Amino acid sequence: MIGTSARLLRLVSLLSTRPTWTCRELAERMGVTGRTVRRDIARLRELGYGIESDPGPWGGYRLGVATRVLPLVLDDEEALAVAVALREAALSGVLGSEQAALSALLKLQQVLPPRIAHRLSEMDATFVHTPRSEGPRINPAVLLELAAACRRGERSRLSYRDHAGQDSVRDVDPYRLVHTGLRWYFVARDVARDQWRTFRADRVVHVRTTGQPVELVDPPDPALLVSRGIASVVYPLYGRIRLPHPMDRARALVPPTIGTHHPDGPDATIVEIGANDADQLARYLLALGTPLRVLSPDEVRDALLRRTRELFEENGGRSGRQ
Repeated sequence: MIGTSARLLRLVSLLSTRPTWTCRELAERMGVTGRTVRRDIARLRELGYGIESDPGPWGGYRLGVATRVLPLVLDDEEALAVAVALREAALSGVLGSEQAALSALLKLQQVLPPRIAHRLSEMDATFVHTPRSEGPRINPAVLLELAAACRRGERSRLSYRDHAGQDSVRDVDPYRLVHTGLRWYFVARDVARDQWRTFRADRVVHVRTTGQPVELVDPPDPALLVSRGIASVVYPLYGRIRLPHPMDRARALVPPTIGTHHPDGPDATIVEIGANDADQLARYLLALGTPLRVLSPDEVRDALLRRTRELFEENGGRSGRQ
């Protein structure tokens, strides 16, 4: 049977995921009786948690503003996982600024058991980090607000600045946050347009929940929605490329976030890729390291041949140095 302390932590976790819970719902999720739930609620209140309740059979519990919290207790593997994640966040800048992650990491290191601190030091001596590409910075506070909006499941008011710098305010039903490795995207249903949308999280100025709970009907695959949105960005130039590979291999070479794929028989794939200019696309195609044929336009084919010829001559070709 689950211990009392673990059960209390589980109860706090459940209360934080939804605006309100009935006693029966909590009992079913935790596998205990309603009497145990009421007793645990009383214990949490004694510990300083501001848990509010509504009387009657249809009443429920909700987590208010707490004045004190239970101590955070982590086992060895959990402490190591948190420390490594914080270090990665600081190095990658995934939160927009490394300061918050570094501050949390320093606080954690001060309370880690010596054996865990020693293991971290051993890892530091062996890890090598490659330079990270500079992506758009996001305010960590905004990222937390977006995550809280998704968790609460409440309609929210979003202040957003688009790629042209135009500001707008719209009501959305939050669903998920998606990280692509370079950017954060906020997936939500635009209420006025009745459409699922993806929003660049670094362009979100502010978000606040309205207190109106929403029930999402048939939500999309958030990662797939973001991938399609990235692939549909309008570029000034598009190239059609034939890869001598089946669809699955072609998708591994050119991800769906980069190009649109169409089978050309069982062993080949036509891929349409957007770019800012022909030379940029030619560089990308050379980096694929695979045979390919440029179907259109001619300027991309010419740029690819020019770069290939330059490499040939630079490395001992007929017109190059011997």
